[in-house]
Amino acid sequence: MGIVVAIDGPSGAGKSSTAKSIAIRAGWNYLDTGALYRALAWLAIENKIADPKDLLRAMKAQPLSFNSDPSDPKIFAGGVDITREIRSAEVTERVSEVSAHPEVRTALLDVQSKIIATARKGIIVEGRDIGTVVVPDAPLKIFLTADLGARARRRDQELNNDSLDVSLLQQVEKSLEQRDSADSTRATSPLAMAADAIVIDSTQLDLEETSDRIWELLKERKLLGLPIVALLGRPNVGKSTLINRFLGRREAIVEDTPGVTRDRVKYECTWNGQDFMVMDTGGWEAKPDGISIGVSLNAELAMQEADVLLFVIDAQVGALDEDDVLVRDLRKMKKPIILVANKVDGEREETQAHTLWNLGLGEPYFVSALHGRGSGDLLDHITSVLPEVGGAQVQDGYRRVALIGRPNVGKSSLLNILAGQNRALVDDVAGTTRDPIDELIDLGGSTWRFIDTAGIRRRANQQSGTDYYATLRTQAALERAEVAVVVLDAAEPISEQDLRIITMVEEAGKALIIVMNKWDLVDEDRQITLDREVDRHLDQVEWAQRVNLAAKTGWHRDRLAPALRTALASWERRVPTSKLNSFLGTLIAATPPPVRGGKQPKILYATQAGISPPRFVIFTTGFLESSYRRFIERRLREEFGFPGTPVQVAVRVRERE
Repeated sequence: MGIVVAIDGPSGAGKSSTAKSIAIRAGWNYLDTGALYRALAWLAIENKIADPKDLLRAMKAQPLSFNSDPSDPKIFAGGVDITREIRSAEVTERVSEVSAHPEVRTALLDVQSKIIATARKGIIVEGRDIGTVVVPDAPLKIFLTADLGARARRRDQELNNDSLDVSLLQQVEKSLEQRDSADSTRATSPLAMAADAIVIDSTQLDLEETSDRIWELLKERKLLGLPIVALLGRPNVGKSTLINRFLGRREAIVEDTPGVTRDRVKYECTWNGQDFMVMDTGGWEAKPDGISIGVSLNAELAMQEADVLLFVIDAQVGALDEDDVLVRDLRKMKKPIILVANKVDGEREETQAHTLWNLGLGEPYFVSALHGRGSGDLLDHITSVLPEVGGAQVQDGYRRVALIGRPNVGKSSLLNILAGQNRALVDDVAGTTRDPIDELIDLGGSTWRFIDTAGIRRRANQQSGTDYYATLRTQAALERAEVAVVVLDAAEPISEQDLRIITMVEEAGKALIIVMNKWDLVDEDRQITLDREVDRHLDQVEWAQRVNLAAKTGWHRDRLAPALRTALASWERRVPTSKLNSFLGTLIAATPPPVRGGKQPKILYATQAGISPPRFVIFTTGFLESSYRRFIERRLREEFGFPGTPVQVAVRVRERE
């Protein structure tokens, strides 16, 4: 499911026109929930239905569907187009009666949810109760309103009244006033604004101005998809070095060895105030073998995903015969193609590189990614051909999940089985993944942003080269995640490195789920041994949830979503101060803190200082032993839960007055 924008507001505020305008501009889908209610009213009239149960049966016999193309939205009942029929006066009179039945509203909510879920890029949903009932988790909610006079004039124009008739306008205004009164007092679901909605009063605005205001909000929150620029070419032509030049920092892993980059990895870039994504890809080969097959396939998938294609060639080597195969594939994409001649350090190399005109891709751009020569002109040209909206979402409101673990424990296989496609490169060679890979995945009825990371071999300061930078990127991915899924190989003994990774997650304060992968390889003897290892090694994180699954087959993957929800709910849980201190008073009365230095510290009170993870501060008159702090933490968990999240307990010592 893509981005959802919810537009609520009273009748005549311009929701429909505004929503369609934005959807067309963004290339997104559009849903008019009011049309669905009108379709229900049409069903009731057509089948002479009065009983809600009969109407539900009619919905099954003639299921409602909606064509979400904003340029030509249509509503169907049983496959029959009823777009014009639902605008009749008879339908208008019946809508309020039909929508008053809670069971009918519930059934229609299910229809709306399914339509919204089919939108891959984004959808603008407009009507009543959108931000409060239909999509309460929408990352952007708009409450569009206007004064009664402006709304009446707009509704009069919708009814094709070209000439201004004062009496008709007064009738429309009176009708809207009655509708407002009914909306505000209806028992089922009175028209209400979501608490986090942004109010836009369009009384003095035309359609274009109203749409522009919402468009700016989409840009501010980075909800519009950023254009994607993919760098493609043979191995070791300098794609990753060029990306680092674009970013102004060493982000993409670079080594003299060919084939360092393997997966397609995106980085956010800004040039002259314009944001876009650059996608690094592995070296493409015409006749790949071994791991190169997966690398080349990823490069081909990048061509399909990107909005602009950069074909990078090592100017010192020149074009090879196999480049002609890639050129043919690039042309099939029907997208802007920019030919980049890299490693052009001076005029002599530039003269030699003019032979690249023979590829038939137009004028080559001469750059030196290592020294920066020509990179500014190249970026100017890239931004000039970028579309306004692309396919890369940055801030989309989805919960962020990092897959972390040692090399070859099955993190990428898990990502692929959850995504339903080969998103990450998988090979028997340990350490195949080297850069974090983001992917939006629908799991358990929700959309999550999963981040596959490189396997952590040992401490970062003991590594060198590719492994060192890969580990740093894994740590950065953990920092921006909310919950970490630490993947262990259930068929192998729990190692010191596994425990070090779990400790890293705990110290980062992230929610934690431990996945025992490759469960299909665990026999009865190994299971007994594993239970002993868990009791001996994982007692420090006994609060972490465990999920046993097999990534290659997908066995028990459905258990991951409930564990994620539980862990995140605990991670963000807040305990009321009154309950916290009542619990603490009972605890201290039963088990006072131990005496230290001949004095027994007195616990004054406690407060929860924060969430994500839960942090508690206990104010005392003396030092509390670490064992007693652990005792308090353990009893906090017993009383209030917190499965799946670390809990931090700090002590503040205050002198007696």
